[in-house]
Amino acid sequence: ALFHPSVDLEWKLIYVGSAEDETYDQLLESVLVGPVNVGNYRFVLQADPPDPSKIREEDIIGVTVLLLTCSYLGQEFVRVGYYVNNDYDDEQLREEPPPKVIIDRVQRNILCDKPRVTKFPINFHPENSESGEQPPPPDQPAGTEGNVELAAQPEHNNEQQGP
Repeated sequence: ALFHPSVDLEWKLIYVGSAEDETYDQLLESVLVGPVNVGNYRFVLQADPPDPSKIREEDIIGVTVLLLTCSYLGQEFVRVGYYVNNDYDDEQLREEPPPKVIIDRVQRNILCDKPRVTKFPINFHPENSESGEQPPPPDQPAGTEGNVELAAQPEHNNEQQGP
């Protein structure tokens, strides 16, 4: 088995509040799923929207990222990024934005059909090493061991919702 049968996978949904400063990132949800064995799994992860009061005014409108991460025993091994476009729901407001953001008129478009998936090599068997940080052996591709397939598939191609 790839995963220890009694260990859960930790999934986190993170809204990137600023490309320049990760202190503005918001953890929208964190759940433990498992225990799991090798195979494909599907689950629904629901979260509240980000708190606009925790985002700098200049970062509310525009493109940002929604990150879905998965960790095993505290080691992140996959990250799925979705581009998010925040803009006004009215053409006139888009063409002539007001000096102060009107948050009730901002809509979010999550580009679910083009995720960016990044895999990280981790030690899936930390009991075999003292540090628990050992990468996979060189004859295995990084981030894959056995026949594991991870799929983060949203229920809808594009979701629009307010901030």
